[in-house]
Amino acid sequence: MTVKEGWTGRYFEDFQVGDVYRSRLGRTITDTDNMYFTLLSNNTNQIHFNTEYARQTGFDRLLVNSIVTLAVVAGLGVTDVSENGFALGWDQITLPNPVFAGDTLYAEQRVVDVRESRSRPQQGIVKVRTLGVKQDGTAVLEYVRWVM
Repeated sequence: MTVKEGWTGRYFEDFQVGDVYRSRLGRTITDTDNMYFTLLSNNTNQIHFNTEYARQTGFDRLLVNSIVTLAVVAGLGVTDVSENGFALGWDQITLPNPVFAGDTLYAEQRVVDVRESRSRPQQGIVKVRTLGVKQDGTAVLEYVRWVM
């Protein structure tokens, strides 16, 4: 029997402009996720933790903290893009639709630029545009990030 190594993430030479990576796993957001993260981050906007207040906003229920959405989608993309690197920056973060407890999130990442690093010639920089989508395909997050 031959033992095959598991996935260890991509390296600079594995990326090409136009590549698209869709997260294999999804992550369902719970009320507990939202409440813990909201408390942990000291976010005092009641739309994340006060049900009565949230009902008056037009959303009718607690809105998941946008940083939860960002953290989960970014985490879902680590295996495909940054498991062997580190983030250099984030840009153009938009939240086109809300996330609620019970929604399942997925990440889709498109490689938009690949280049060698000027300051570290033995390494490279990969730029990806990430789209966070929920179970029905609705976009809930979009951003650009650079990974070395």
